[in-house]
Amino acid sequence: MWLLFAILSSVFAALTSILAKAGIEGVNSNLATAIRTFVVLIMAWGMVFLTNAQSGIFKIDRRSWLFLILSGLATGASWLCYYKALQTGEVSKVVPVDKLSVVFTLVLAFVFLHEKFTGKSIAGCILIGIGTLLMVL
Repeated sequence: MWLLFAILSSVFAALTSILAKAGIEGVNSNLATAIRTFVVLIMAWGMVFLTNAQSGIFKIDRRSWLFLILSGLATGASWLCYYKALQTGEVSKVVPVDKLSVVFTLVLAFVFLHEKFTGKSIAGCILIGIGTLLMVL
C-alpha cells in the first residue's frame, strides 16, 4: 500500500509544481506560500477530524512534538525557497533541483538515523545527481 501512496504523492507533487507556476505570476512568493499553507492546514485538520484522530494530540510526547515542530519549520523553509525558485526560474529546471532532496535525504538518513547505504542507493544517488545536472544545464 505504501507504494500506491508514494506514487500518488509524486503525482500530486508534480501537479503542485505546475499549478503553483501557473498561479504565482504577479504574486509575491511569500504570499503564495502562505495561501498554499493555509489550504494545506485546512485540508490536514479536516482529515484529522474526518478520521476522528484529534484525541491523539494529547498522547504525543515531548520528543515527538520537538521533531514535528522542527519538521514543520523545515517544510516551511523548503516551501518558501521553492516558491521563490518557481517564481524566478523555469519549472522544468526548478523541480529537478528540488528533487535532489532524495540525495540529501539518503545522506541524512545514513548520518542521523543510521540507515544503511547499499550499492543500489549509492548508484541511485549518483544517477539522480547526474540526471539533475543534465536537466538543468
